Amino acid sequence: MNQMAQIGPISDYDTIRAAIRYLSEHGPDVADLPGFARALGLNERQLTALFRRWCGLSPKSFAQAVALDHAKGLLRGQESVLDTTYAVGLSSTSRLHDLFVTYEAMPPGMFRAGGAGLDMIWGAAPSPFGTAVVTATEYGMSGLGFADQDTTVEQAFADLAGRWPNARFSRDDGRIAPLVAQAFDPAHWSADRPVRIVLIGTDFEVQVWETLLKIPVGKATTYSAVASHIGRPTASRAVGAAVGKNPISFVVPCHRVVGTSGALTGYHWGVPRKRAILGWEAGVISAAH
Repeated sequence: MNQMAQIGPISDYDTIRAAIRYLSEHGPDVADLPGFARALGLNERQLTALFRRWCGLSPKSFAQAVALDHAKGLLRGQESVLDTTYAVGLSSTSRLHDLFVTYEAMPPGMFRAGGAGLDMIWGAAPSPFGTAVVTATEYGMSGLGFADQDTTVEQAFADLAGRWPNARFSRDDGRIAPLVAQAFDPAHWSADRPVRIVLIGTDFEVQVWETLLKIPVGKATTYSAVASHIGRPTASRAVGAAVGKNPISFVVPCHRVVGTSGALTGYHWGVPRKRAILGWEAGVISAAH
């Protein structure tokens, strides 16, 4: 297994977060690599090794991957992104454009009841973007969020559990760990063993989330494009609200939706993490070719 397929320690992401803050302040063109390294308390070799280990890219390549111009470039192909379907049967490395997700939407009655009578588990495990906090039912993953220096595991869980206010939860990190590993480790992305998720929301929200699942790694789209795709061209603001309520971050790729200008707009778990995910995915693509 190559380094790209390994889930690095949480401390790596803590440093990556600081790196993203630096890039946000100084721009994506990191000409002063020594200064970049010093700002993070590292030397150039350590900085390069960190990015190679975490996402398979050099610091400069990572910076370019999350640059505004890059986002704009991705948007040039937006029409084909949502109109193209992909054959699930393929298994080559070129299939690394998605997580091989299979999903089902819970009945509307379950949504209205807030998960009443439903037994769910939750837990936490390391991910490339800090500690992943996950809720799950017997049908699959129902929520995915993140904890870090600013958000505790308990706070992240409360955020997710609030979507299922009447469900019964019990913590089981041991059962959650394999779900996290499968979602974040490209070596486990397989058409034969897809990531199973459960969506619960209004009909409109589920329609938006289903559309997000069609955006492959390395592509981006806009809120207005999603609105047009679902036949509601004037509902960009409502689409934005639904994207913000996405219960299963990363797996349902709301991070691939950007502003009309290509700007990396808000993300429920923080814009720095959105930048990190886009850069990490660029590394996935690089490793696949």
